[in-house]
Order: sequence, then C-alpha cells, then structure tokens
Amino acid sequence: MPSNSKPFIEKINRIPSVSNILEVACDITGMGFAAIARVTRDSWVACVTKDIIGFGLQAGGTLDIETTICNEIMDHHQTVTIDHVDKDPVYRDHHTPKLYGLQSYISVPIILKSGAFFGTLCAIDRVPHQVSSPKVIKTFTLFAELIAFHLDAQEQLAESSKILKKEKRESEIREEFIAILGHDLRNPVNAISNAVQLQLRSELDERNMRLAAIIRDASNRTKGLIENILDFASGRLGGGIKLNLENQLTLEESIAQIIAELQVAWPDIEFVTNISLSAPLRADYKRLSQLLSNILGNAIMHGEKEKPIEVKVNQVNGITELIISNSGNPIPVQILPHLFKPFSRGKVKTGQEGLGLGLYISKEIAKAHGGDIRVESTIEKTSFIVTLS
Repeated sequence: MPSNSKPFIEKINRIPSVSNILEVACDITGMGFAAIARVTRDSWVACVTKDIIGFGLQAGGTLDIETTICNEIMDHHQTVTIDHVDKDPVYRDHHTPKLYGLQSYISVPIILKSGAFFGTLCAIDRVPHQVSSPKVIKTFTLFAELIAFHLDAQEQLAESSKILKKEKRESEIREEFIAILGHDLRNPVNAISNAVQLQLRSELDERNMRLAAIIRDASNRTKGLIENILDFASGRLGGGIKLNLENQLTLEESIAQIIAELQVAWPDIEFVTNISLSAPLRADYKRLSQLLSNILGNAIMHGEKEKPIEVKVNQVNGITELIISNSGNPIPVQILPHLFKPFSRGKVKTGQEGLGLGLYISKEIAKAHGGDIRVESTIEKTSFIVTLS
C-alpha cells in the first residue's frame, strides 16, 4: 500500500454511514463485492470493502492501476456499468474483466467540491447482474456524492482547526506583546511621576516648583497616552477591551471621582449631574469612568467654558443611558462619520494635541458592555449618548 494512502483510508472510515453504503450497494445490485477506492495515476487502493464472494481484497489492498477500469474513469469522470460482460460490445474483450473473472460491474466517480477526482464507489461480481437500471445508477451516484460531501466536510474541519490553532497562538503572542509593552512603558513613567511627587513635597523655590509641576503634568498626560495606546492595541490586536465586573466603588462614586479629578485641572468648569438608577448596573465602573473621562475631556476642550457640562444617567426598559452634554459650536457635519475612528481629530488647540484615540476607545468600552455611543450635535448643544444593555 502506498504510504500516502493511509490518511485517505482513515478519512473514508470516519464517514459514519460507510458500512451501510456498501451493504446497500450489494443489496440493491445483488453483487458480492463492493468497495470505495482511492484512485490516482499511480495506484488503486481499497479504503473500505464488503466481500461476500471471496474476491480477496480488504481495506488497504491494492490493484495495479493499469489493470482497472477506474483508470479510465479517472479520465472521463463518467459512470461505467456492465450487466453481462460476455454480451457487452464495449467490455467483452476488455482486459480487466478477463483478468479478474468479472461478469458484472458498476463504478461511479467520487468528485470533490474542488472538482478533484478522489476515486470510485464500485461493485463487482463473477455472475451477471442488472446494474444499468436508472434506480441503481441514481443510488450509486447519490452515495458517491454523499461520500464526497463527507470528505469535503472533513477537509474543511481540518482547515478550520488549523486556522483556529494558528489564530490562538497569534492571539497569545499579541497578548504577551501588549503585556510586555504596557510593563516597559509604564515603569519609567511611574518612576518619573513618583520622583516628581517627592520633589513637590520638598522645599523648592518658585522656579523649580514650576518646573516640577510641568514634569508632573507631562507625566500624567503621558500615562493617559500610554493607557490609550494599550487599549487601542487590545482592541485591534488582542481580544478586545477587558472588563472587570468586581467594582470597589458605586457608579455614583465613580462618576463623582472622575468629576473631582477634572475639576482639579479645570476649576472654572461647572459640572451638573443627574443620576437616576432603578436597578443596579452590571458593568465595569472603572472602564465606564475611563469612557466618561474621555468624553468629558472632549466636552471641556470644545464646549463653552461659561456654561455647565451635564452628566445624566437614567434607565428605561432595562437600557441604561449615560448622556454627556455641553454647549458650544456644533460638530461639523463632515467630521461626524469619522468621530469614533482611531486617530481621528477635529481642530485641536495648541497644548491639547493627542492621538485621537479617546472617542474610539470610549466606543470600544461601550461595545464591550453590549452597548454603543451616538452623538447628537446642534446649535443648542452637543450630546454624547452612551447606551448600555
């Protein structure tokens, strides 16, 4: 048996109905031997057989390809039927029936979805049988198509499994890369931040105090940029934004904390909150705080400084809405379709430059919660509406 035939024998024997196919093939024709064969230019190998007449060929058994009719079927892809060799004008002098002592024969090609020729479903006997009837030919053709279907399905399953394993490994590598990247970026920035905090607590003259404050603000901004880069990498390269539903603070406390932090940086900005929850919200409040911080930062940069920024939370029919509204010029129509795309920014004032990832990450956080973000922008106000299911 050719060494490369073993996988094909295993594939055929994995087909659940293969033994029933051969049994029915023998029953419907009355013939004593049936087989599914793998046929190539170089070999004829029996993948599975049913031998009642003692033909002597078992699974793995081979025939010289040149001595078979399957050799011809491989070229023309047509069914061959012989009811009675001695009376058949085409095959009565053919070498195959003479060599193997056959009087009746049927062989149907097994053609895969790709159009490739796999082999044949065949039956033989040493006595004549009526095998050229439409009923027999249709049955054998149906069986051949069923075998081809199972072979294609196995091939697709194997390919899918191979792809999944590759994607899993690539995903693991990406996750490792993101983790290493986060560690290597955060460590030096944290060291700078900790050092400058110590400096700010010491006695410094006015000039050094101002320089230390600049370093502190720059390191805080760099931390934010690193977090955005890592979240972007997780969303695009890894498995998406990760959620932790074990919260240390309530949603109200989380929102209050973010607003308090922003008011330290922008003491002149007024925030108005209205939180109404009829049921606890199952969510990652730290991630929602990040989302809120990104959108509020956007509102601070682009809104009217003299008018308050509103933060409203309500629940209707099991859907939670987080609405952040600010007064100011409406968002230009041409910018709206690109607002939540990564690296997308409108006009940015000096000192407010960023990577353009904040709104993209906010949308990814909402999607991770089974929700979304939309924006409504008019002359009166601009509202970012976050829905969470």
